[in-house]
Amino acid sequence: MDDLNDENLQKKPVVILTRLDEFTLSALQPPTPQQFDSEADSAGSSDSDMLWEPGDDSGDSNFGGKKKTPHKHKKANEAKAHSPLVSINNNSASNNSHSTNNSSVCSNDCSSGSNNTNKVGEASPIIVSAVFASNSNETRKVRPDLPEVEIGLDMEVLARRRIMRWQQGKIVEIINKDDGRVKYKVIFNEKGKSLVSGHHIAKKTNPKLDQLYVGARVLIQSPEDEQCFLPGLLAELPSRKNRLRFLVFLDDHTPVYVSLPSLYLICRQMEDPLGDLVDGPHKLFMEHYLRSWPYPHLTHYKEGQILKIELNGVHQKCQVESVDCSLMKVVFEENGEMDWIHRGSLRLEHMSKFLELKQNQEPKADN
Repeated sequence: MDDLNDENLQKKPVVILTRLDEFTLSALQPPTPQQFDSEADSAGSSDSDMLWEPGDDSGDSNFGGKKKTPHKHKKANEAKAHSPLVSINNNSASNNSHSTNNSSVCSNDCSSGSNNTNKVGEASPIIVSAVFASNSNETRKVRPDLPEVEIGLDMEVLARRRIMRWQQGKIVEIINKDDGRVKYKVIFNEKGKSLVSGHHIAKKTNPKLDQLYVGARVLIQSPEDEQCFLPGLLAELPSRKNRLRFLVFLDDHTPVYVSLPSLYLICRQMEDPLGDLVDGPHKLFMEHYLRSWPYPHLTHYKEGQILKIELNGVHQKCQVESVDCSLMKVVFEENGEMDWIHRGSLRLEHMSKFLELKQNQEPKADN
């Protein structure tokens, strides 16, 4: 019995600590929301807790083999470039925006070194459901409860002459139809006249910020013809993430960053903001974009990376030249043509396949 009481024979608890690798730790930790008000926030990044990566082949990836997995982001230093806000798709801020994008989100394919051009060309993009901002003033999608703009005789306006051509003119007559509709006769400064509804008239003065919201019908001045104004949908309000600019999708799917002095608000907003859009790929994209806002899907590419984008009905190879917040500038290999494209556009081969896969999985998830 004395032997059983011997301290050397009694069991003692022992704690063994094992150091986990960084990948395992990040997988165990719950996702943390990005602090959008932080001074270290990247102006060109799109933050999210959920990432999706296609396969290694950037041209023909198998989109069915990957699932969304949590991924913790590292903050990047805020870009210091100051670009003219009035210019369309400004290039001067692109390089700085790209440098923040690289450190903001990175996959195993693209984290091994930016100097290796071969790996940059072969890397597949990350597709994220991006949290655009945390401030409700930056994500406002509902039309503000404000009185409608008054439309009167002799009022200087911007009115629709053709689908993609609005011009300056003056209201010379207001016609009340028997069915309650109101039409406005406009004489244009450059000759000609037209009978239009309030949905096709904009004040010739810039709106106030509190009048604007994502999904509003707006006009911008054409960069090629100062007498012509182009219609579109407001897609982003000013925030740190877009360097305090407005993103507008023109009705021909062209994405444009502008400042407030370049923006004009259409007087009578339709109940369906897409009512003026022609049925087709752009309308389908805008339906998806507005439905998912403020969590739009975005791809992350690096400068020099090769990808495929739809051009004239065919997916063609091109190279990323620069990135500017939600947009990127690409050069097509075949003809050297340059184009600005939204990083969530359905013209991107990876994005169209990803959304097709997502739609096919949604009914299964419901079941």
